[in-house]
Amino acid sequence: MKKTCAVVGAGLGGLMLARVLQTHGVTTTIHEAEVSATARAQGGLLDIHEETGQVALRAAGLHREFRALVRPGEDAKRVVDRDGTLLFDLPADPGSARPEVDRGELRRLLLDSLAPGTIRWGHKVTEVRHLPGGGGELAFAGGDTARADIVVGADGAWSKVRPLLTPAQPLYSGTCFVEIGLSPARRRAGLAAIGGGTLMAVEPGKGIIAHRCADGSVRGYAALNRPEAWMRAIDTADPAAALRRLAAEFEGWSPSLTAYVAESDLEPWLRPIHALPVGVAWERVPGVTLVGDAAHLMPPFAGEGANLALYDGAELAGALAGHADVEDALTAYERRLFPRSAGIADLSARNLEVFFGDGAPRSVVALFDRRG
Repeated sequence: MKKTCAVVGAGLGGLMLARVLQTHGVTTTIHEAEVSATARAQGGLLDIHEETGQVALRAAGLHREFRALVRPGEDAKRVVDRDGTLLFDLPADPGSARPEVDRGELRRLLLDSLAPGTIRWGHKVTEVRHLPGGGGELAFAGGDTARADIVVGADGAWSKVRPLLTPAQPLYSGTCFVEIGLSPARRRAGLAAIGGGTLMAVEPGKGIIAHRCADGSVRGYAALNRPEAWMRAIDTADPAAALRRLAAEFEGWSPSLTAYVAESDLEPWLRPIHALPVGVAWERVPGVTLVGDAAHLMPPFAGEGANLALYDGAELAGALAGHADVEDALTAYERRLFPRSAGIADLSARNLEVFFGDGAPRSVVALFDRRG
């Protein structure tokens, strides 16, 4: 392929796309709004699935390096009710087909695999204009522009590339996550109830999800079904006041659980859960497509968001490298993308109801029982 390719966004999907294209000898430029790889903490653990994320890592020639990043034993899961009563306890599986890795470490692996100069940091795209012959012109904050024969939106929920393909926009799901965490110095002995992996304490409309990290810290989220007006009120409060208001939402819960919120020493960042309509698709637009959340943003309740981003990137790269004609490549890629992402988006939406609907926490126990 002798076309220029511009990728908007240096998330997992965009990085994987560039990596696999480079293994096929195709030069790619990634435009990223953040000023450096360390501008924002990545945080969190990802379970990388054998049938999607690991397929992509093999295509990238990075599977062995990925295995060196795996966190053994951190796939254990516990479900409790608001009183802390243990309802489900799944021990770690040393041979898990979905091992856990740190998102930041996985991203670093992909970054380090790229040719020098692949990523143009501090290139915030403000607009993308489609060109008559295909591809697009990118406009950046500051006034610079760039053109490419192929433009790929890997720029997440609020993609600047997506409007070239579809008017679909993410909708608020009604559930908001607020980041919480405890440093090793703040962690109390009583928090040992978390187990070796992830603790999920849920009831209809709310929950506390926490994970013990390798360094002894705890990271997680308080989740609430609340309107957007509630989010705005929390967002304007100072951090201490926001934590107090958040903790008050869990009044009557076991202190062993509310401690994750009340004693959190992280700034309580809001993470409202948005999703694109299930089954979003578009007509072929010459030289333009999407990967990852830009294509199929969904709630994080099937464990597939990062995996699909990786898989999309590898699939698109393979299609572009394997077809002489760009439009044939993009058509082949999207023909597989749409049904794959629609099925998983539907599952994610249903699982959101499992976690915070009227059946919680028993519905969550039933979900893990079926998986087991």
